[in-house]
Amino acid sequence: MDITLPPKVTERAFARLAEIGAGAEGKALRIAVEGGGCSGFQYDISLDAPAEGDLVLEGSGEKVVIDEVSLPFLSGAVIDFTEELIGARFVIENPNATSACGCGISFSL
Repeated sequence: MDITLPPKVTERAFARLAEIGAGAEGKALRIAVEGGGCSGFQYDISLDAPAEGDLVLEGSGEKVVIDEVSLPFLSGAVIDFTEELIGARFVIENPNATSACGCGISFSL
């Protein structure tokens, strides 16, 4: 799997990170892809310190980081923040996913 397009982060996602003060604590939003979930792969979204080898995406004084192993799975993806009746959360629109579960955390390629 090759990364042809870097992932993008929306202004809304960076704004939410600024609201919760992630950067002030030296943290970034970490997006990782792991095996598991009901569709084969799942996203792990957490606040973490950037590590060597991470792709760092910056905006509004905030950072989103993706490790080297997860990066090919997220080629061309858009990382956003949404507020819906069921709650507020970071979401990933991944053009590489051929299907996803109802919760949006698990996907297959």
